[in-house]
Amino acid sequence: MELTKKTPKNILTGYERYLKLQRSMSANTLDAYRRDVQKLLTFLQDEGKEPTEVELSDLQTFAAGLHDIGIGPRSQCRILSGVRSFYRYLLIDGYIEQDPTELLESPVLGEHLPEFLTPMEVDLLEDSIDLSVPEGHRNRAIIEVLFSCGLRVSELVSLKWSQLFAEERFLRILGKGSKERLVPISERALHEIENYMPWRNSLKIKPGEEDFIFLNRRGAHLTRTMILIMLKRQAETAGIKKTISPHTLRHSFATALLEGGADLRVIQALLGHESIGTTEIYTHISVQTLRREVLEHHPRNIKTSAQ
Repeated sequence: MELTKKTPKNILTGYERYLKLQRSMSANTLDAYRRDVQKLLTFLQDEGKEPTEVELSDLQTFAAGLHDIGIGPRSQCRILSGVRSFYRYLLIDGYIEQDPTELLESPVLGEHLPEFLTPMEVDLLEDSIDLSVPEGHRNRAIIEVLFSCGLRVSELVSLKWSQLFAEERFLRILGKGSKERLVPISERALHEIENYMPWRNSLKIKPGEEDFIFLNRRGAHLTRTMILIMLKRQAETAGIKKTISPHTLRHSFATALLEGGADLRVIQALLGHESIGTTEIYTHISVQTLRREVLEHHPRNIKTSAQ
């Protein structure tokens, strides 16, 4: 087999094209994969090696270096996943004859249960918003849409009027890998959006931004960082001690559905999870909640606590 020879820069360009066209990755995912592979290429440059000359021992040294500089196990796993994807591409495109990542091991992760808010805590978060400030109704609408619809933050900031079907009460969401799904939107979420409209209509909207639902004071659509900062500040105002992010409200949406009796496959479809295994994490959360309720409310436990 005759191997293709190109510079690391050209190889990286080809890999990015492969991710975008062959695997239909979103811009955010593509950026993450690019950064992870760039870490490897920088390491190889320091070692005086080409990407196509790499052996398993080189990758093990690279992985050990991630640990040494303080990168956590979960981030290590993500980076090594990107490295494996990169070498699969090199194999497919004929740059290498054997994949050196086949025996590359990732760090073992303990079970991680995502943080979530109860419906009462979400109400507390929303009620703590000062509706007299310009962004008040917008922020309340954002929180309600995240909790009622279980959207990813990237899906929320890119949400457009053309995706909202208010009469039918659903959203048409373009998720990861450009996969489309329909998500019901609650009457309450629609009501909060309606309350936000007077302020939005007073903005001088930038050309090209007219179709985005959620805007900042300058008339441009919001960023993920803006949503994260807003939520952290609001949680502090509400006196919520949990560390929350936009994803926390997505977890809260799924947990509330499961505890309300929804089928796991339905939750999978609503969240846009490709694998049911990703959705199954919420069964663990539900079991934790059930255990806590038994410990707090069962008469045997109450009696024991009193003693």
